[in-house]
Amino acid sequence: MENIIRFWEEEDGIGVVELILILVVLIGLVLIFKDSLRKLVKEIFDTITKGATEVSTAD
Repeated sequence: MENIIRFWEEEDGIGVVELILILVVLIGLVLIFKDSLRKLVKEIFDTITKGATEVSTAD
């Protein structure tokens, strides 16, 4: 009986399960919003490229 109580109170594996669930949710969100994320990243890189071009031509 004591072994069952000790097993029930042991929570070492909970961290791994939580980590896996968080990763599954994040991957799911990325798959759902894939097109929006791709557009956002493209706009950010276009802005960075434009800013770098303006800095290099200012010299």
